[in-house]
Amino acid sequence: MLQTLKLSGSPNAEPGKFKWPQSSRIRKWWTGRDLNPRPPECKVAEETALRLSNKLEEFKEFLLVDLRRSERTAYERVRYVRRFLEASNKDSVSREDVRRYLKQISGEATYRNILASLKVFFRDFLQMPQLVATFRFPQTQFKPKMIPSIEDLRRFYEAIDSDIGKALFLFYATTGLRKNEALSLIKEDVDFSKRMVVPNYHSGSTKHSYVSFYNEETEAILRKVMVNDKVFPISERQYRKVWKVAKDKTGIRITPQMLRDWFCEEMGRLGVSDRYIDAFCGRTPKSVLARHYSDYSPEKLKAIYDRANFKVLA
Repeated sequence: MLQTLKLSGSPNAEPGKFKWPQSSRIRKWWTGRDLNPRPPECKVAEETALRLSNKLEEFKEFLLVDLRRSERTAYERVRYVRRFLEASNKDSVSREDVRRYLKQISGEATYRNILASLKVFFRDFLQMPQLVATFRFPQTQFKPKMIPSIEDLRRFYEAIDSDIGKALFLFYATTGLRKNEALSLIKEDVDFSKRMVVPNYHSGSTKHSYVSFYNEETEAILRKVMVNDKVFPISERQYRKVWKVAKDKTGIRITPQMLRDWFCEEMGRLGVSDRYIDAFCGRTPKSVLARHYSDYSPEKLKAIYDRANFKVLA
């Protein structure tokens, strides 16, 4: 017999009746006489929804406290689990329900994220590994990266029609930071006298950041765009528009991740050691030498960065 997860305290809940409500829509009822009695199945569905909502809140706490995941990761994991439970639309879940749900997922990255969320939920949080033990992650195929040329970068930069867009472009290209690490920066995270950046974005244990630097080309335009406490006062909508306009003008696709890749490639070409490139990009050192016998002080890293004489536009 397949092991199932009971999601409701009532085995009589009718299939197809359950609809996941927002927690803000769950009402508190009078303790006195009910002047507007509802059908019993509505009460069952409401009780089920409240029970599930509480369970997902517990799951979020488990991710944040026990597993030390970031707020963003916890939000994504809970969202994927909620969607699965909505799609199941029943008061108990079996391995066959998981199989049926995963079967309809297209896209390797999406499949991987959903399965990872379900495994953490059932195996680690609920201690019911039998429900997900047989499912395997798709094998990742190696795909050689195509790094944009310096000519493409310069053409794309010239097509950006705003100072804040140009500043962001150069910042990504010369620091190697991730997209949200840069967008979340405030002035306190930047030492302008040293052109040093100390991102304070990650709160979990899966991604890290240390220190990086930007060059004189970036410094020249960066000070023009700071009008408040945020280094890059730009909305998500404005951000997307900046990159789309430049892409439409040039026919070249450039993303912050591609600029991060280009930064690593260019630093390597300029003779910077891999372990220091990893430090600029916030990656965990891999070798024994990198972990235990290397100096990662900001002074040492700045000297290495300045010696590379990193340029994008010149």
